[in-house]
Amino acid sequence: METVNLDLGVDSYSIFIGGGLLDDGDLLRRHIAGNQVLIVTNETIAPLYLDRVLAHLSGYQVDAIALPDGEQYKTLDTLNLIFTRLIEMNANRGVTLLALGGGVVGDMTGFAAACYQRGVSFIQIPTTVLSHVDSSVGGKTAVNHPLGKNMIGAFHQPKAVIIDPELLSSLPERELRAGLAEVIKHGAMASFDDFCWLEENIPELLSLNISKLTFALRRNCQIKADIVSQDEKEMGVRALLNFGHTFGHAIENSMGYGNWLHGEAVAVGMVMAADLSVRLGMCEHGDALRLKDLIAASGLPTVPPEASGVEFLNIMYRDKKVTDEGLKLILLRRLGHAEIVEGVSKQEILATVNATELLSSN
Repeated sequence: METVNLDLGVDSYSIFIGGGLLDDGDLLRRHIAGNQVLIVTNETIAPLYLDRVLAHLSGYQVDAIALPDGEQYKTLDTLNLIFTRLIEMNANRGVTLLALGGGVVGDMTGFAAACYQRGVSFIQIPTTVLSHVDSSVGGKTAVNHPLGKNMIGAFHQPKAVIIDPELLSSLPERELRAGLAEVIKHGAMASFDDFCWLEENIPELLSLNISKLTFALRRNCQIKADIVSQDEKEMGVRALLNFGHTFGHAIENSMGYGNWLHGEAVAVGMVMAADLSVRLGMCEHGDALRLKDLIAASGLPTVPPEASGVEFLNIMYRDKKVTDEGLKLILLRRLGHAEIVEGVSKQEILATVNATELLSSN
C-alpha cells in the first residue's frame, strides 16, 4: 500500500493506493465516524463490489442505495434519492456515507454529505481511472444543471480515499481510455517528466499492467494533492487543474450529458486549448502536437463534434470559471506548464471552435 497525504489543516486526509485494498476491512472501519453507514453506489457497480464492502461492516447500522448509472443522472432529482434514504434510515450527524463507484457516484455522495444535516462524513472508494486520479481527490462535489455542468455543488473533503487498482479489471475499455484523459492532463499542465513517462507507457496502462497503473495513480494523486493543498477552494492555482475542461464541459453540455464521456470531452478540450495556445503565440506548435498525438495514442478523440460556434461559445461563458472580468481559460505555455489566462477575445476563441482541423501537422 502507498499513501498520499493531502494537507488541509483540520480537513487533512490520506489517499491509500494498493491492490486488494477493497478487502482491507480494518482500513475502512478506521475512517467511519459513528455507527451508521450509507453506501451509495450505482446499478452497474453494486453487483460487482457491494457485497465485498458489506462484509466488513457487521455491527454497524448499514443501508445501501444503487443509483442509475450515467452522467445524465447526475441531477438534483437523483441526489434527492440519497437524502430520502438517509431520512428513512433515521441517519444522524454521526452517519458516514461511502461512495462506491466512479465520478458521478463520488460527486453526488460528497454533495449529499455536504448538505445532509449541514455536513456529515464520507469516504471515497472510487472504481474508475477518472475517479482514482481526479474526482475522488480534492473535495469538489456537485450535480449538473441542464444549462451547465457541475454548477450546483460544494467543497466537502472526504475522510479518506481508498483506491484499489485491481477494480479496474471490470472497467469497460471505453471508460479506461476516458479516465486516462485526466492522467494526460496532469502531465501536460504540471509535470513534463510525467508526460514523457506517459508517452512511453500508455500501451501498458491500456493493457492494465497493475504495477504501471499503481505508479501512475500515485503520481497523479500526488500532483493533484500538492495543488489542492495550496488552494482548496480554487481561488488561484487550483484552477490549473481545469486544463481542457472549459471546452470539454461545453462539449458535454451541447451533446447532451452521457453521450460523450467526461474524459472524452476533456481530451478534445485539451486539444482545443492547445490549439488556442498556439494561435495566441503562447505555446510552440510542436509541444501542442505532442499532446494531441498522445491523446490519439490513448484511443481518445481529438476532433470536436460539429456544433454552432456561437452557441458553443455561449455555453463556455456559462462555465464556473467566468468572473466579473470575463472567461478564465487554462492554456498551455509548454508541456508540463499551463497558465491561467484572462482577456482572450471571443473572436480568438471562435477561431479554435470553428477550425476545420485542430493543430494540423502541415
